[in-house]
Amino acid sequence: MYIPNPIDTSKIELPKELLELTEKIAENVHENWSKGRMAEGWNYGETRSDEKKTTPCLVPYNELSESEKEYDRKTALETLKLIVALGYKITK
Repeated sequence: MYIPNPIDTSKIELPKELLELTEKIAENVHENWSKGRMAEGWNYGETRSDEKKTTPCLVPYNELSESEKEYDRKTALETLKLIVALGYKITK
């Protein structure tokens, strides 16, 4: 049985500059996801259908529901926290 064991990032506090980067990464995550779906033959549809390969999420990031955006934001935030937890430094 698979038991997920992610690296604990709960104590990582990101500086303001990296927190601001979260939204840009989240948008890019969505853009890459969308590009991949379209390459697999998926199209926009009012409802998700694996059979018809339609999903309502094939829209620009700014048109996503807040719950969908939050999913991408969480992915971005956890990625940034992981980078810091592993000892890397992010500079501009």
